Amino acid sequence: MRHSKRVLDLPGQPVLDKHSLVGGCVRLPLQVDAKRLLDEVAALPPDVWGSTGGRVGVHSAAEALFLRGYAPAQGDAPIEDRPALDRLPYARSIIQELIDAPAMRCLLARLPADTVIPPHIDRAPYFAKTLRIHVPVETHELSWMLCAGQGYVMRAGEVWALNNSAVHAVWNEHPALSRTHMICDFLASPALLDLLARGERALGRTMPEVERRVSAARGQATMGG
Repeated sequence: MRHSKRVLDLPGQPVLDKHSLVGGCVRLPLQVDAKRLLDEVAALPPDVWGSTGGRVGVHSAAEALFLRGYAPAQGDAPIEDRPALDRLPYARSIIQELIDAPAMRCLLARLPADTVIPPHIDRAPYFAKTLRIHVPVETHELSWMLCAGQGYVMRAGEVWALNNSAVHAVWNEHPALSRTHMICDFLASPALLDLLARGERALGRTMPEVERRVSAARGQATMGG
Protein backbone atom coordinates (compact mmCIF):
# COMPACT_ATOMS: atom_id res chain seq x y z
CA MET A 1 0.00 0.00 0.00
CA ARG A 2 1.24 3.48 -0.88
CA HIS A 3 1.22 5.90 2.05
CA SER A 4 0.90 9.64 1.37
CA LYS A 5 1.51 11.58 4.58
CA ARG A 6 3.13 14.97 5.07
CA VAL A 7 6.81 15.20 5.82
CA LEU A 8 7.19 18.03 8.35
CA ASP A 9 4.89 16.48 10.93
CA LEU A 10 2.73 13.39 11.38
CA PRO A 11 -0.46 14.63 13.05
CA GLY A 12 -2.06 12.06 15.31
CA GLN A 13 1.15 10.10 15.86
CA PRO A 14 2.66 10.06 19.37
CA VAL A 15 6.00 11.59 20.27
CA LEU A 16 8.42 8.75 21.04
CA ASP A 17 10.79 8.55 24.00
CA LYS A 18 13.73 7.48 21.85
CA HIS A 19 16.21 7.94 24.68
CA SER A 20 14.49 5.02 26.41
CA LEU A 21 13.53 3.04 23.31
CA VAL A 22 16.88 3.31 21.52
CA GLY A 23 19.42 5.12 23.69
CA GLY A 24 22.27 5.60 21.21
CA CYS A 25 22.29 2.89 18.52
CA VAL A 26 20.80 -0.62 18.67
CA ARG A 27 21.71 -3.49 16.35
CA LEU A 28 18.44 -5.22 15.52
CA PRO A 29 18.09 -9.04 15.38
CA LEU A 30 17.77 -8.93 11.58
CA GLN A 31 20.07 -9.76 8.68
CA VAL A 32 20.03 -8.64 5.06
CA ASP A 33 21.77 -10.17 2.06
CA ALA A 34 24.65 -7.69 1.89
CA LYS A 35 25.89 -8.71 -1.56
CA ARG A 36 22.44 -8.66 -3.11
CA LEU A 37 21.74 -5.19 -1.76
CA LEU A 38 25.15 -3.86 -2.80
CA ASP A 39 24.85 -5.30 -6.30
CA GLU A 40 21.39 -3.80 -6.70
CA VAL A 41 22.51 -0.33 -5.63
CA ALA A 42 25.71 -0.56 -7.71
CA ALA A 43 23.57 -1.26 -10.80
CA LEU A 44 21.82 2.11 -10.53
CA PRO A 45 22.70 4.41 -13.44
CA PRO A 46 25.32 7.02 -12.53
CA ASP A 47 22.99 9.90 -13.37
CA VAL A 48 20.78 9.21 -10.32
CA TRP A 49 23.66 10.39 -8.12
CA GLY A 50 25.47 13.70 -7.98
CA SER A 51 23.17 15.80 -5.77
CA THR A 52 22.18 16.10 -2.12
CA GLY A 53 18.60 15.15 -3.00
CA GLY A 54 17.42 18.42 -1.50
CA ARG A 55 19.10 17.87 1.85
CA VAL A 56 20.87 20.90 3.31
CA GLY A 57 22.90 21.88 6.36
CA VAL A 58 24.97 19.11 7.94
CA HIS A 59 23.99 16.65 5.21
CA SER A 60 25.14 18.76 2.28
CA ALA A 61 28.45 16.84 2.15
CA ALA A 62 26.65 13.59 1.26
CA GLU A 63 24.97 12.57 -1.96
CA ALA A 64 21.40 11.40 -1.50
CA LEU A 65 18.84 9.50 -3.54
CA PHE A 66 15.34 9.45 -2.10
CA LEU A 67 13.41 6.20 -2.39
CA ARG A 68 10.36 7.45 -0.49
CA GLY A 69 9.40 11.02 0.26
CA TYR A 70 11.45 14.19 -0.03
CA ALA A 71 14.00 16.12 2.00
CA PRO A 72 12.55 18.36 4.76
CA ALA A 73 14.01 21.44 3.06
CA GLN A 74 11.71 20.78 0.10
CA GLY A 75 8.73 21.70 2.24
CA ASP A 76 5.41 20.04 2.97
CA ALA A 77 5.79 17.29 0.37
CA PRO A 78 4.01 13.93 0.42
CA ILE A 79 5.66 10.71 1.57
CA GLU A 80 5.28 8.36 -1.36
CA ASP A 81 7.41 5.97 -3.39
CA ARG A 82 9.90 7.66 -5.71
CA PRO A 83 10.91 6.32 -9.15
CA ALA A 84 14.31 5.05 -7.95
CA LEU A 85 12.61 2.48 -5.73
CA ASP A 86 11.29 0.68 -8.82
CA ARG A 87 14.89 -0.17 -9.71
CA LEU A 88 15.58 -1.69 -6.28
CA PRO A 89 13.27 -4.67 -5.63
CA TYR A 90 15.40 -6.11 -2.83
CA ALA A 91 15.65 -2.74 -1.10
CA ARG A 92 11.87 -2.46 -1.44
CA SER A 93 11.43 -5.85 0.22
CA ILE A 94 13.60 -4.74 3.16
CA ILE A 95 11.49 -1.61 3.57
CA GLN A 96 8.11 -3.25 3.10
CA GLU A 97 8.57 -6.82 4.36
CA LEU A 98 11.65 -7.33 6.53
CA ILE A 99 10.78 -4.41 8.80
CA ASP A 100 7.17 -4.87 9.85
CA ALA A 101 6.19 -1.24 10.34
CA PRO A 102 4.73 1.58 8.21
CA ALA A 103 7.57 3.12 6.20
CA MET A 104 7.92 6.87 6.00
CA ARG A 105 10.88 8.62 4.30
CA CYS A 106 13.67 6.42 2.88
CA LEU A 107 16.85 7.34 1.05
CA LEU A 108 20.28 6.16 0.02
CA ALA A 109 23.00 8.41 1.44
CA ARG A 110 26.55 8.21 0.08
CA LEU A 111 29.27 9.91 2.14
CA PRO A 112 32.54 10.54 0.27
CA ALA A 113 35.94 9.52 1.55
CA ASP A 114 37.40 11.54 4.45
CA THR A 115 34.16 13.43 5.04
CA VAL A 116 32.27 14.36 8.20
CA ILE A 117 28.59 14.87 8.97
CA PRO A 118 28.93 17.23 11.97
CA PRO A 119 27.15 16.67 15.30
CA HIS A 120 23.47 17.56 15.17
CA ILE A 121 19.96 16.59 16.32
CA ASP A 122 17.04 16.04 13.95
CA ARG A 123 14.50 18.35 15.59
CA ALA A 124 11.37 18.59 13.42
CA PRO A 125 8.18 17.01 14.86
CA TYR A 126 8.35 14.33 12.16
CA PHE A 127 11.61 12.99 13.61
CA ALA A 128 10.23 12.84 17.15
CA LYS A 129 7.45 10.53 15.92
CA THR A 130 9.46 8.08 13.82
CA LEU A 131 12.21 5.52 14.38
CA ARG A 132 15.28 5.82 12.17
CA ILE A 133 16.78 2.65 10.73
CA HIS A 134 20.18 2.34 9.02
CA VAL A 135 21.02 -0.50 6.64
CA PRO A 136 24.68 -0.32 5.55
CA VAL A 137 25.07 -0.91 1.82
CA GLU A 138 28.73 -0.17 1.12
CA THR A 139 30.97 0.41 4.11
CA HIS A 140 34.26 -0.45 5.83
CA GLU A 141 35.97 -0.48 9.21
CA LEU A 142 36.89 3.22 9.09
CA SER A 143 33.32 4.51 9.02
CA TRP A 144 32.23 5.78 12.43
CA MET A 145 28.76 6.61 13.69
CA LEU A 146 28.68 8.66 16.90
CA CYS A 147 25.47 8.90 18.88
CA ALA A 148 24.77 9.97 22.46
CA GLY A 149 28.49 9.98 23.26
CA GLN A 150 29.21 6.48 21.94
CA GLY A 151 30.92 5.35 18.74
CA TYR A 152 29.66 2.49 16.57
CA VAL A 153 30.79 0.56 13.49
CA MET A 154 27.83 -0.54 11.39
CA ARG A 155 28.66 -3.41 9.03
CA ALA A 156 27.11 -4.64 5.80
CA GLY A 157 24.35 -7.19 6.37
CA GLU A 158 23.29 -5.56 9.65
CA VAL A 159 20.24 -3.45 10.50
CA TRP A 160 20.54 -0.70 13.11
CA ALA A 161 18.26 1.74 14.90
CA LEU A 162 19.69 5.22 15.51
CA ASN A 163 18.39 7.71 18.04
CA ASN A 164 18.35 10.80 15.85
CA SER A 165 16.78 12.76 18.72
CA ALA A 166 20.20 12.56 20.41
CA VAL A 167 23.33 14.31 19.17
CA HIS A 168 24.81 12.20 16.37
CA ALA A 169 27.53 12.53 13.75
CA VAL A 170 29.39 10.49 11.12
CA TRP A 171 33.01 10.37 10.03
CA ASN A 172 34.07 8.40 6.98
CA GLU A 173 37.76 8.29 7.78
CA HIS A 174 38.81 6.18 4.79
CA PRO A 175 41.04 8.16 2.39
CA ALA A 176 39.58 6.60 -0.77
CA LEU A 177 36.32 4.71 -0.14
CA SER A 178 32.83 6.14 0.14
CA ARG A 179 30.22 4.86 2.60
CA THR A 180 26.59 4.26 1.57
CA HIS A 181 23.67 3.54 3.89
CA MET A 182 19.98 3.03 3.23
CA ILE A 183 18.25 5.22 5.82
CA CYS A 184 14.55 4.76 6.54
CA ASP A 185 12.11 6.17 9.05
CA PHE A 186 9.26 4.02 10.36
CA LEU A 187 6.28 4.45 12.61
CA ALA A 188 6.61 2.55 15.87
CA SER A 189 4.65 -0.64 15.24
CA PRO A 190 4.48 -3.39 17.90
CA ALA A 191 6.74 -5.57 15.72
CA LEU A 192 9.41 -2.87 15.42
CA LEU A 193 9.26 -2.11 19.14
CA ASP A 194 9.78 -5.83 19.79
CA LEU A 195 12.87 -5.82 17.55
CA LEU A 196 14.22 -2.86 19.53
CA ALA A 197 13.58 -4.64 22.81
CA ARG A 198 15.53 -7.70 21.58
CA GLY A 199 18.34 -5.72 19.95
CA GLU A 200 21.97 -5.43 21.07
CA ARG A 201 22.60 -2.19 22.96
CA ALA A 202 26.09 -2.50 24.44
CA LEU A 203 28.01 -2.21 21.17
CA GLY A 204 29.12 1.42 21.45
CA ARG A 205 32.35 2.68 22.97
CA THR A 206 34.01 6.00 23.62
CA MET A 207 36.09 7.20 20.67
CA PRO A 208 37.96 10.39 21.68
CA GLU A 209 39.75 10.82 18.34
CA VAL A 210 36.51 10.48 16.38
CA GLU A 211 34.78 12.87 18.79
CA ARG A 212 37.52 15.46 18.21
CA ARG A 213 37.31 15.12 14.43
CA VAL A 214 33.55 15.53 14.18
CA SER A 215 33.48 18.31 16.77
CA ALA A 216 35.97 20.26 14.66
CA ALA A 217 33.35 20.25 11.89
CA ARG A 218 30.51 21.36 14.18
CA GLY A 219 30.54 24.94 12.99
CA GLN A 220 29.94 24.00 9.36
CA ALA A 221 26.17 23.60 9.71
CA THR A 222 23.42 23.08 12.25
CA MET A 223 20.40 21.65 10.46
CA GLY A 224 19.61 17.92 10.71
CA GLY A 225 17.32 15.50 8.88
